[in-house]
Amino acid sequence: MDWSLYRCGRAGHITYAPDEPALRDHVRAQVPTGELWQCLRCASYVTGAPQNSGPALAAPVVRRGKELRSEFILRVFAVERVIRFLLFGAAAYAIWQFRQSRQSIEQAFEHELPIVRTSFRELGYNVDRSSVLGLFRHALRLSPTTLTLLAAGLAAYALIELIEATGLWLAKRWGEYFAMVVTSLFLPYEIYDISAKFTWIRVGLFLVNLALVVYLVVTKRLFGVRGGKEAYDALLRSESVLDEAAKMIAVPALPPSSSGITPAVSGTELGGASAAPATVRFDRGMPGPADVPHSAADSPSTFPTSSS
Repeated sequence: MDWSLYRCGRAGHITYAPDEPALRDHVRAQVPTGELWQCLRCASYVTGAPQNSGPALAAPVVRRGKELRSEFILRVFAVERVIRFLLFGAAAYAIWQFRQSRQSIEQAFEHELPIVRTSFRELGYNVDRSSVLGLFRHALRLSPTTLTLLAAGLAAYALIELIEATGLWLAKRWGEYFAMVVTSLFLPYEIYDISAKFTWIRVGLFLVNLALVVYLVVTKRLFGVRGGKEAYDALLRSESVLDEAAKMIAVPALPPSSSGITPAVSGTELGGASAAPATVRFDRGMPGPADVPHSAADSPSTFPTSSS
């Protein structure tokens, strides 16, 4: 699956006109109906004027390919966090309402319990042995202060899950750090919880959280892993359309392509005012070979790789 094309199909293309003449000519094409500009995400040529322009170093760093797939995986985790937010938020609200109406609920419980006990006894089931009934009776014995603290704790946890979901969905660096740190803090408790009472649901939730922590640390290079943020930013830049274009035009001479696009090498270093020869211009007009003036003195151009 081409994730770049998929994202452009949903969100639209991103075009940019660099000020450097060689790069500008490479990402631009001229056709009888007008000009085309290369999309920074999917590398397709699209009609219309570029959305932005400026120095190549100021071009937006656009996620492509595997990074878009990684963004999709993070959004799956974000959806799981939203589900947790809804569940814990609902639990906090229910406890708060129970605290507010505790007396009336307790009276209704005591009034209806004999009827419920008799009905289930006729079916051969002893309600008094039910764990749910025991839990409910225990809740009735809790003080209003305890119920308030319990509701506040659940509400705080739900809010944390919402912040995690937001950061992961938007693929923000702070969101990745926040999700990794918060999830790691709860892993020891989850291990203790599983050791106290083993259930497949608890194991499943633990594995989901563990997978998220490992995935974030390894793929997003958090806390300096695999070179840290600098290496991650360099990876994004190395996969950009403009960087690929700079590498192509740095070649002194290339054979004619099957599409009839032939490079021509001449003079100025990209991104600087050097007088050394090496600007490459691509003829992207109507199909047909182009003249290729070049000399042995031509030298490769370079394109700075620092991020904007």
